[in-house]
Amino acid sequence: MLQPFDDTYYMKKALQEAEAAYEKGEVPIGAVIVIQDRVIARAHNLTEQLNDVTAHAEMQAITAAANFLGGKYLQNCTLYVTLEPCQMCAGALYWSQISKIVYAAKDPQRGCGVMGTKLHPKTEIIGGLMENEASDLLKRFFIERRNMN
Repeated sequence: MLQPFDDTYYMKKALQEAEAAYEKGEVPIGAVIVIQDRVIARAHNLTEQLNDVTAHAEMQAITAAANFLGGKYLQNCTLYVTLEPCQMCAGALYWSQISKIVYAAKDPQRGCGVMGTKLHPKTEIIGGLMENEASDLLKRFFIERRNMN
């Protein structure tokens, strides 16, 4: 019998997406959405490429997952994201009724927890999974950006 994948497996997939964003010069945040041990959406930040402030990894993943499922609700789905969702993304996640959010690094300035943004009452949220890996990638990105200017 096949063993289900664990949260770390899927967070590694989200980190791969963050690396893809990094390679494109985007803030390195990645996301995947999973249902029944199957990745149904993978995304990363595209704000620079699309010239769109709403093109966060989570927003891209929500749209892809909804298209895959053929409906707007993401019940029984889990989002794995490398940075705590911002207020905008948390609002979209609220309306999607996603069942679980697992994030890596906390965002002490703009994260939904700091901003006091409410998530759907049935949404479970877990933070800190692979936090060091996600934080290191973000720090490296911003250090390189500062040195370029």
